[in-house]
Amino acid sequence: MAVNTIKDYFKFTREQRKGLMILFGIIVTLQLVYYFVDFNVIQKKYPDKEKWLSLQSEIDIAKFESSNKSSRTHSFNPNFISDYKGYKLGMSVQEIDRLLAFRKNNKFVNSAKEFQDVTKVSDSLLNIIAPYFKFPDWVNRKKDFKEYKDFSNTAFAKKEKIVQTDINLATKEDLIKIFGIGEAISVRILNQKEKLGGFVSMEQLKDVWGLSPEVIINLNTHFAITKLPNLNKIDINNASLKELSRFFYFKYDLAKQIVKYRSMNGDFKNIEDLIKINGFPVEKANFIALYLDF
Repeated sequence: MAVNTIKDYFKFTREQRKGLMILFGIIVTLQLVYYFVDFNVIQKKYPDKEKWLSLQSEIDIAKFESSNKSSRTHSFNPNFISDYKGYKLGMSVQEIDRLLAFRKNNKFVNSAKEFQDVTKVSDSLLNIIAPYFKFPDWVNRKKDFKEYKDFSNTAFAKKEKIVQTDINLATKEDLIKIFGIGEAISVRILNQKEKLGGFVSMEQLKDVWGLSPEVIINLNTHFAITKLPNLNKIDINNASLKELSRFFYFKYDLAKQIVKYRSMNGDFKNIEDLIKINGFPVEKANFIALYLDF
């Protein structure tokens, strides 16, 4: 009985056999298609993307060079070295303290040698950091004057010498003689001088609108700060917000910060206290200090 039942499973009609043959043919066809046909996805090529990828190495090199440049030491006035700045330069705590104690007496170092005499830094450290020292131009003019030599007996004496005039004594007519300066710019220079009460550095001419670098070079050739003018200094610890905001380098927002800092921390002792305020023009601190009374 069981054997007959199994045989019954293998009894097919004509239509069933025909269907099985068709199914077998489909299976064989699919196997052949799978074997011979490549089903890998064809990746499209994008010329722009390939171009950017080829430039990636150059971009990485540019970023590396940019990060190196940002870490380089820039020129600075050694009179305004802070604790952190001194530490970054490799100075010891004692050397930094000597400089800060010297500056508390409202004194300034005007050369690398004076800096070493005050701080007692080693010759090796001085040779590393001295090339980055930047002193006010009126200090450099003073050095040049001391080192002046008489060439009256040489062939150079036959050339016409340019006699420099104090910029604070220059008139409108004196300024117009300089190539690149007309009546309008000469008036701007004189107005700037009046606002400040006098120039203390030739670098301040960069704040005059309309003066190109070439014209500033011409001005430095014919004019200089031969001596500091008599300034009506601002009492930084007692001046009102209105009085501070009138000063060219402070403006209202910075003056407001100065008053706030003063009320919370007490009187300013020197310019180092002022440069702690956010937004203070540190790069101009060396000549701003000359307009202030502590």
